[in-house]
This record gives sequence, C-alpha cells and structure tokens, in this order.
Amino acid sequence: MTADPRIEQAQLLYERAVFGGDSGALADAGQVLDAVEADLALARGRIVHARFLEERVEDARELELFERAARLYGRLGDVRGEGEALFWVGTFHQVVRDDTETALPAFTRALDLATRADDRLTMSYALRHLGFAEQMAGRLDAARDRFEESTRLRRELGFLPGVAANLIGLAYVAAQQDRREEAAELLREAAEAAEKAGAEGVLRWVAEARGELDPSGEA
Repeated sequence: MTADPRIEQAQLLYERAVFGGDSGALADAGQVLDAVEADLALARGRIVHARFLEERVEDARELELFERAARLYGRLGDVRGEGEALFWVGTFHQVVRDDTETALPAFTRALDLATRADDRLTMSYALRHLGFAEQMAGRLDAARDRFEESTRLRRELGFLPGVAANLIGLAYVAAQQDRREEAAELLREAAEAAEKAGAEGVLRWVAEARGELDPSGEA
C-alpha cells in the first residue's frame, strides 16, 4: 500500500514554495491537505459507526468526524463529498441518537447535494433514511415511495446488498399496510439478492424480519 499521492503532491508544493519562491503554492498545498483530511475524517467516521452497530455504544468522535468532513468539503467546494458527509451526520442523529427530527435537515441537504453531483449512491442512502423517517411518522405511502426510488437507484448501480436491505424496508411497510403476501415476497427477493451478493449480514436481517413479520415461519 502506497502513500496517498496527494501527500506527495503537498510535498512538491512545499518545495516549490521554499526552494522555488512560489508563495502561491502554499495555498494549493493547504487545499490538497484539506481534501486528504476530509476523506480521512469521513473514512474514520464510518469505521466508528460500524463499531457502534456492532457494540451499540455511542462514541462522540463519530459526529465530530462527520461534521469536520462536511466543513472541509464545503470549504473546498466539493459538492459530492459534502453531500456524503452530511448524510452521515444525519445517520448519526437518526441511528445512534434516535433523533430523526435533528437528522432530517442533514438528509434533505445531502440528497440535494448528491443530486447536484449525480452521486446516485449517496442519493440512494439519503432516500432510504428519509423513508425510515416517513415510516416512523406513519406516512407509509411516502415511505414506500422513498424506498422504491432508493431501490431503483441501487439496481442501476448494481449494489445488490443495498437492494436487499431496501427490500426488507419495503417488506416492513407492506406488512404495516396489511399486504402480507407482498411482504413475504419482498423478503424472498431480499434473501435471493443477499445470497447472490454474499451479504451474510443482510441475510441475518432477512431472518430477523421474517421472525417479526411472520412468526409462523411461513414467509
């Protein structure tokens, strides 16, 4: 594994400034390193979040990392990066702190920025979590629309684990609307997609959903 080429670029810019007398290189170096720092903060935040999902213990660094990434991307004019980071800010509030009201502005802004950047993966994530918000508010038709749009994007991207996860969400909505047969079919499709992708974690979610939605085990 080699060092990030942007670090090497910053070193070259340092040499231009010190040895070549190019003071403008310093500003360029600062931007290059801000981009590296933003990427690193976002990556670290995701790892901390994964640890939360495993241990269910909040780590305050998670929010700090995502907010730091969002600020840096915003300062750099990186619309795609800022949208992704804001999605994770919203996820922290919704998933870790169970505070969807605080999460909503971040999800909405993330969706707007991701749409502008044509970042369909982040769009799919933002739509998914906005779907959860609609579902929790009892707006099931709106929740279904959000999940379906997210699923459409994920199918286009070939993101099978994400498709399977969304089908589970749609199954819960279908069950809440008393469409039991449809819910069972959605879970079957989710299992097939997860198996094809080798997504063992999502297969466990399917099993949990079947246990909750059809305790008889007939789904």
